[in-house]
Amino acid sequence: MKFPDYITTEKLNYFIKNALEEDLGGGDYSTLATIPKSLIQKAQLIVKEDCILAGVEIANYIFKYFDESIQIENLIKDGSSVKKGDIAFIVEGKAQSILSTERLILNCMQRMSGIATYTYQMNQLIKDTNCKLLDTRKTTPNFRMLEKLAVLIGGGTNHRFGLYDMIMLKDNHIDYNGSITNAVEMTKKYLKENNLNLKIEVETRNLEEVKEALKSKVDRIMLDNMNYETMKKAVAIIDKQCETEASGGITEKNLRQVSETGVDFISIGALIHSAKNIDLSLKAV
Repeated sequence: MKFPDYITTEKLNYFIKNALEEDLGGGDYSTLATIPKSLIQKAQLIVKEDCILAGVEIANYIFKYFDESIQIENLIKDGSSVKKGDIAFIVEGKAQSILSTERLILNCMQRMSGIATYTYQMNQLIKDTNCKLLDTRKTTPNFRMLEKLAVLIGGGTNHRFGLYDMIMLKDNHIDYNGSITNAVEMTKKYLKENNLNLKIEVETRNLEEVKEALKSKVDRIMLDNMNYETMKKAVAIIDKQCETEASGGITEKNLRQVSETGVDFISIGALIHSAKNIDLSLKAV
């Protein structure tokens, strides 16, 4: 698969380098003490519960980063619906290399598969609508790019990656500044002076703020923690003059109803922070 723009070779290498250093430290002494350097072996990635598989391409990259001589036979692609007992791939190479990278690969794939699976399940609830499911910045520090990749693999859509690729004026920005109007005016001035071309989203808490944000001519209005009726009125007021996003307190139980208000996007932090890891295992063949 082609990785999204936020996953560069430099960033991926940096992540893997630090993750391996954290795990290996001075050396994988259990392996170094018991496994001959020249021993060549095989291992297979076994799926231990039904899920949407994610992280196969990342696993390939980690193996090759650690040991270019490793050979991988991929049997199942990222994004595939898999069953307990399925074999995702078979890896062959130096046994020391397989053992030393095993935990990092499993940690990445188990987490990513959990996020992809939960995203897929949530997306199924609104698949027949025009509403897109978004992630948020509620991610694990230093693991964000793989968590957001997992959302894509599960059929979701990425919101902004960080604080630098989209303007989002939230309640604290507005309260510190005094008003939505002031905050948006200052933002547009700042963007112009610094030659930045970024979309502006404003978080609103009631219909009065919705009207103010609309008058300020922003790219997207977030409807934060509004009930169904208020959200429906807000969408009618906005009337496609800009994008709309629902956020806050959205679960499996009310996701469908929220989508039926007519919002363009629904952002759910739980896609990432509340996803359950999937049980996978790398076993010698």
